[in-house]
Amino acid sequence: MERKRTSFEEDGINIAALSFDSVEVLQHFAKRKGIGFSLLSDPDSKVIRAFGILNENISPKHQFYGIPHPGQYLIGKSGVVKAKFFEENYTQRFTAGEIAVRYLGKDLDAPRTQIETDHLALSSWASDEIVAGGQRVALVLDIDLKEGMHVYAPGIDGYIPVDWTMEEVSGLVNYSPSYPESEKLHLPAIEEIVPVYQGSVRFMTDIKLGRAKDLEHLLDEQGQLLVRGELRYQACDDKICYLPATIPLEWAFQLEAGDRTRVPEGLRRNPPKQSLETPKQGLESK
Repeated sequence: MERKRTSFEEDGINIAALSFDSVEVLQHFAKRKGIGFSLLSDPDSKVIRAFGILNENISPKHQFYGIPHPGQYLIGKSGVVKAKFFEENYTQRFTAGEIAVRYLGKDLDAPRTQIETDHLALSSWASDEIVAGGQRVALVLDIDLKEGMHVYAPGIDGYIPVDWTMEEVSGLVNYSPSYPESEKLHLPAIEEIVPVYQGSVRFMTDIKLGRAKDLEHLLDEQGQLLVRGELRYQACDDKICYLPATIPLEWAFQLEAGDRTRVPEGLRRNPPKQSLETPKQGLESK
C-alpha cells in the first residue's frame, strides 16, 4: 500500500488501514516500516465485527483473537462500500497495484518490456515490481496494431484468435485472461462480419503467488522471480492473412521476504476480554 500511496492520492483516493492492534503497536510499526498513511486502531474489534470480517477460526482464548480476515475495501465519499477484495485464504491478498490497474484502470509508471513484430507493437508490464508470497498480481499487455492490421478476438470460428497463455508451473496460480470488447469488421472479399481488434487494445490477467519457499525454483541467478507466458495471434490486413505468430513473454519480479519482526514484548497484548456479542447490523455494502 505504501508503495502505491502517491499514485492513489493523485486520484483523490486516501488509504487507511485498520487492525485490532493498539495505537502504540501501530506507531511502532509505522515508524519501523516508514508508513505514510493512516493506521487505525480497533482494539475491541468493533469495526471489524461491524464489517462482518472477524476471523472466528481464532480461539477467543488466543492473544490474536479479534483479528479480521485480511482484505481491502473501496469506500465512496458517502460511506458506501463500492468494491471489496478478499481471498479465502488469509495468507493470500490482492496487491494495491492489482486493484489500481484492474478496478481503477490506472496506467501505473511501471517498467515495460517492448516487443515489435511486422504486425504490432507490444508492451508488457505488471501492477507490482516487488512481490511477496501469497499476493495476487495483475499482468498487462498493451498492444498497438500497425495501420491496416487486425487480429481476431476469442470465440471466433474458422480463424485463429488471440490466445494469451501463461506457463503452468508449481508455486503459481494462473487466471484466465480478460480481453476487451471486440469490434465487428466486414470482410468484403468473403462477405463475412468477424470480431476483431484494431488500433490499441489492452489485455490483462492475474497470477497468484504461492509461499516464498514454493517459488524458489522460479528464481534466476540474480534472485529475480521469473514468470513466463506467450501470446499467439494471426494478423491480417484487407488483402492478406499472415502466418500465425507467437510472442514469448516474461516478467521479472523482486521477491520480498515476509516481515517476521515481532512487536516489542512490552507492547504485546493479552487475550481480549471484550464481549463476544455480534452486532445485528453491519455497514451497508452495495
